[in-house]
Amino acid sequence: MLSTMQDAPLSIAQLLRHGSTVHGTAEVVTWTDSGPRRRSYAETGRRCAQLAHALRGLGITGDERVATFMWNNAEHLEAYLAVPSMGAVLHTLNIRLFPEQLIHVANHGEDQIIIVDPTLLPLLTPHLPHLSTVKHVIVTGDSTDGIDVPDGVQVHAYETLIAEEPTEFDWPEVDERSAAAMCYTSGTTGDPKGVVYSHRSIYLHSMQVCMSEGPALKQGDRALAIVPQFHAMAWGLPYAAFMIGASMIMPDRFLQPEPLAALIAAEQPTFSAAVPTIWQGLHQYLEQHPQDISCMHDVLIGGSAVPPSLMHTFDEDHGIQVLQGWGMTETSPLGSVSRPPAGTEGEERWRYRYTQGRFPASVQARLVDDLGAVVPSDGRSVGEVEVRGPWITGSYYGIDAADKFHDGWLRTGDVGTITPDGYLTLTDRTKDIIKSGGEWISSVDLENEVMGHPDVIEAAVIGVPDAKWDERPLVAVVLREGSAAKVEDLREFLSDKVAKWQLPENWTVINEVPKTSVGKFDKKRLRSQYKDGELDVTRV
Repeated sequence: MLSTMQDAPLSIAQLLRHGSTVHGTAEVVTWTDSGPRRRSYAETGRRCAQLAHALRGLGITGDERVATFMWNNAEHLEAYLAVPSMGAVLHTLNIRLFPEQLIHVANHGEDQIIIVDPTLLPLLTPHLPHLSTVKHVIVTGDSTDGIDVPDGVQVHAYETLIAEEPTEFDWPEVDERSAAAMCYTSGTTGDPKGVVYSHRSIYLHSMQVCMSEGPALKQGDRALAIVPQFHAMAWGLPYAAFMIGASMIMPDRFLQPEPLAALIAAEQPTFSAAVPTIWQGLHQYLEQHPQDISCMHDVLIGGSAVPPSLMHTFDEDHGIQVLQGWGMTETSPLGSVSRPPAGTEGEERWRYRYTQGRFPASVQARLVDDLGAVVPSDGRSVGEVEVRGPWITGSYYGIDAADKFHDGWLRTGDVGTITPDGYLTLTDRTKDIIKSGGEWISSVDLENEVMGHPDVIEAAVIGVPDAKWDERPLVAVVLREGSAAKVEDLREFLSDKVAKWQLPENWTVINEVPKTSVGKFDKKRLRSQYKDGELDVTRV
């Protein structure tokens, strides 16, 4: 027996139509060096139509790829909405990839057009001769002066290109399972791998972003999207905002603590999202330049584990609830969010907040041991996290990566526990966990404990070879300016927080923990620095 329900497709075009009409008075605010630049969602909808017409005129008639090489701003939001809605595929290029990786992903994705911010042209134009499928470069703004492109590539000014186009577009009805957008992984191991999102997966993911058990973005919110639009689709915020009518505040290239503080003071966001290093930097700035940022009721932090000390700092000093989230490019990226169960209080509530969060109904999760057997979700048994669901990728674009999947489940590479009520606690990545004397040491646990020291800004832990124990932890720390703390003091600080056999003997003080293109600790680079003798290691 079949249902009697209509089979209306879930599409980005429907989000665009709804957001630009029903929520037409919501706004997208782009921060500039002279203050905010504002557009309503209604105006954004009209400009999306103009962009779609212009792209049709440049030969985008089917599922060709239109790439972006941009900061978070109003024009990037227009591309987010217009490109998938017209039936093409949006490809967000990571502006922080190494040159050979950028060339690889643009060619592998067969990008036809690149929309680029003028401030990023120096990063892009040297590589254009190597991008074999690119036919057009569209520069946001109204000028193309001084831009050098290879033969066969045409350059256009965004505002000039769309200026005379109609402000309405007959958005096609696309198959909801067809490609809407694609992102490539950050390429920390091997070449970046392409993940292709469907209209259906983005629509369903957007609903979860607005649900109370998720980030709970709501109508009337002012969402400060610090997480880059090239990083796993800005964690779904742009599409969810258009779905629910939350205004978007875009920081453009002004991502340092001082301009972010000015932006928050001026625009009073109620919600925000970014990796931990952004919030650590903002807090350090506010210690020297106090201001009230409690306009934000929640900040979603993901990308790497959130130190409990940072959560307490934002709660106690700023009146902001930190929502720890877990996910990957492969999971769209929302996997879990650490909202405690209703009715929990005090320390019990904090214990839930320290986790990576509870899986929603649409994300199934399990733990698997080294032999591929499923282990219990009892809060104690440890295994690799595997997930599946309607916004979880089932393959990578154009490559065979069967080892990344197991019986239809995505192997995440994360190791942890899951409680009977569905809360995930990560203990490490499979490649980062430290095996010492036959026992496992969690680098994440050690990092969180070290970062609880008041003089520590950042801490990253890697395993290094040891003749007796096979591996031992090496702690790389960044100390506050002017700190007199010594590594002996830091080790003593840990002495009552971890088992004695886990206490690290190897320490190094560095200026900054190396980061990946999306702001995660780059432990691969840290290991290379250790191997090459670039770290000044002290044994205590």
